[in-house]
Amino acid sequence: MNTSLKTTSLHQWHKDAGANMADFGGFDMPLWYETGVKNEHLAVLKSAGIFDTSHMACINVSGKNSFALLNYCFTRDIISLGTGRCIYGAFLDEQGHCIDDAIVYKFGDSRFMICVNAGMGGVVAKHLESKKNKMDVLVEDLSGKVAKMDIQGKNAARILSKLIKNPKIVFNKMPYFSFKGHFKNQVADSENVTLLDGTPILLSRSGYTGEFGFEIFLDLSAIETLWKDILLAGDEYGIAACGLGARDSLRAGACLPLSHQDIGHWKFTNHPWDFALPYTEDKKAFTKDFYGAKGLAPAGDDKFVYPFVGDTLRKVNPGEATQVLDQTHENIGQALTCATDMGISWLENKIVSINTPNLPRDLKIKGISCGFVMVSKPLEPGVKLSLKEGKRSIEVTIVTDIRPDRTARMKLDNFI
Repeated sequence: MNTSLKTTSLHQWHKDAGANMADFGGFDMPLWYETGVKNEHLAVLKSAGIFDTSHMACINVSGKNSFALLNYCFTRDIISLGTGRCIYGAFLDEQGHCIDDAIVYKFGDSRFMICVNAGMGGVVAKHLESKKNKMDVLVEDLSGKVAKMDIQGKNAARILSKLIKNPKIVFNKMPYFSFKGHFKNQVADSENVTLLDGTPILLSRSGYTGEFGFEIFLDLSAIETLWKDILLAGDEYGIAACGLGARDSLRAGACLPLSHQDIGHWKFTNHPWDFALPYTEDKKAFTKDFYGAKGLAPAGDDKFVYPFVGDTLRKVNPGEATQVLDQTHENIGQALTCATDMGISWLENKIVSINTPNLPRDLKIKGISCGFVMVSKPLEPGVKLSLKEGKRSIEVTIVTDIRPDRTARMKLDNFI
């Protein structure tokens, strides 16, 4: 292991479990375990999987003017965000390029938390500090002070019910992108959520797989016990510890971006995630002023990001070396992400998943490559392209979405 890499509190557990480790965002993280990426991916779609996400960073923003600062720096308009709710958006620089995408959690009118990507806690905190002027706001970077893990899949609530106090109360009225509880670095207006041993946790009904599940924030000293307890409680459901390989293939199939890969040093427009911008209904203006908005306006250097699906599970490596060729063989861009969602397949002219109702009994779902391309001109759904990496080439189709019948937004009552 590179000794300069950071580690999470679960690092030794990962090594003892035989994980294939690699550098991700400056952390030594598990890519997959002996079960393999395919089985870890399918475990989430069929039952449940857990992910170590402690490499991500949290930032507390509090004080009289905390709302004003966040609403100016964040792309989403948080004026209607209620206590106990969270929202996805991004922080932009002056050019309208994405510094990082993030989720903002509202603990009260003057208390918020931001969850950002690995290594970005200090960067985003510094960005907020630079925009404070004389505002009454305290920005506290919690990098390295908070543990986080995710449990994703249709059995997530059933497994957690064995490990938290008053699960019926906790899971009552908990819609998608809501949260309850807190951890020791926070104060909450909402009800507490504690493990059976009294450990406080912040339980957020969200995740990065497109499937039903939760993100759990807690003290560093408590995560290894919870991790082991969840694996034990989930054994009867076939739960799997999952690495970043499955996290990447699941999020790609769910049409979710990877920061600094699918969104980055280009304008934060013309992509599948335009809901993260405060557009008016006609999308000709914004409903609020925010930092970076002026950089989004000039035209002329626009790039366009689209999701795609392949014909088979064959894939290419993402990056500038992989060209995007149109039907005239003109190079119009590059592949940003190319992964294989092992839970989807073509059925006639549409994509189905292992969770699609009424599938033919003889259908064998083998997986399809999918991801995102960035091109120099607008494309319509259904357009055929070739992704060419050296002598390797795959045929793909531009789509508006990838894995159907995802469970993330379904009513929680379906899963308890």
